[in-house]
Amino acid sequence: MDIYQAAIRPVLFSGLKADPEWLHQQTLQMFSALTRSHRPPSSWILSQFQQTYCLQDSRLEQNLFGLKFPNPVGLAAGFDKDGVAAKIWQHLGFGFAELGTVTLHSQPGNPRPRLFRLAQDKAALNRMGFNNQGAAAMAARLEALGHSNSQFPIPLGINLGKSKITPLESAAADYLGSFRLLKDCGDYFVVNVSSPNTPGLRSLQSKEQLSLILDALQQENQGEKPILVKIAPDLEWEAIASVIELAQNYHLAGIIATNTTISRDNLKTQTVTSTGKPVSEEAGGISGAPVKQRSTQVIRFIYQETKGKLPIIGVGGIFTAQDAWEKIVAGASLLQVYTGWIYEGPWMVRRILEGLRQKLEQQELAFFSDAIGIENQQSYSNPK
Repeated sequence: MDIYQAAIRPVLFSGLKADPEWLHQQTLQMFSALTRSHRPPSSWILSQFQQTYCLQDSRLEQNLFGLKFPNPVGLAAGFDKDGVAAKIWQHLGFGFAELGTVTLHSQPGNPRPRLFRLAQDKAALNRMGFNNQGAAAMAARLEALGHSNSQFPIPLGINLGKSKITPLESAAADYLGSFRLLKDCGDYFVVNVSSPNTPGLRSLQSKEQLSLILDALQQENQGEKPILVKIAPDLEWEAIASVIELAQNYHLAGIIATNTTISRDNLKTQTVTSTGKPVSEEAGGISGAPVKQRSTQVIRFIYQETKGKLPIIGVGGIFTAQDAWEKIVAGASLLQVYTGWIYEGPWMVRRILEGLRQKLEQQELAFFSDAIGIENQQSYSNPK
């Protein structure tokens, strides 16, 4: 157990005036200040971060949709919604980072409280509602930071969502507006139609609705930027198959599996401490350990349905190298973490990477890419 788990996490999770969202914002502001300052204390801290948390190993590199990822573990969308700390993630060991979710129009999100820890389940419950400053503000910020390969040695993705004020029938135009503003600022883009916290958003995963969005984006894109779609873990297999078909028809770069779940099955936590209400009565999506198994099943299904030809970014319940390995051998080409990083602390990424390196050696595999989907190649099983 490291100092974060032994001393820092108990304070952060104590519930004594420790509102999770307030703590989150304070952390982002601290990270942002570190990367904006050019004074010696900040540069020294960043160099210490680099030495402590980063692991360089060519065996863990991944080249995907025209981008080079120094390692396969990235920060999931939702942590840095406005890109205020975009320059810190490279110093904390991440191989890439996904900013957002950002919407065309700035919006406050849902009423507070809207972020809760379910410590017994190693999970989080959120109903943030795409709170962000809007696509134009993010574009201005990233342009001011000078987003370029020299200053950002890791790829930056941008996760796009629909503005709450935009009617569902105008969703395609809303996504397109954000993409146009941010096209030059992101290395890849994600169409988020799977958050449970914007009314009606998940209906955009239907074939009819999603095709309109993808058609508008790809006509504008003309193959310049990799575009992926992020899906919910609660979709039925038939619905996932429809998304796969659309992804192939519209030449998407890949699928992110999966977003948070609306399921409340098998939770140890029965009551949300800060509200006193049963978890079953609290709206929002659950991330972390409870979604681990389902997200891996979805990854396996996508890999098998596409015969490994459509890249998958696996996210959901990754805390350890073993968790990561399960998603990789099921078919994930890259990984993302969020809730696990909150629970395990900043050392988690390096520990996962060291564990993956050991897995490669045990399996006598030369590179990370050799492990992708190997369970399907060794024993082809149907997840249904």
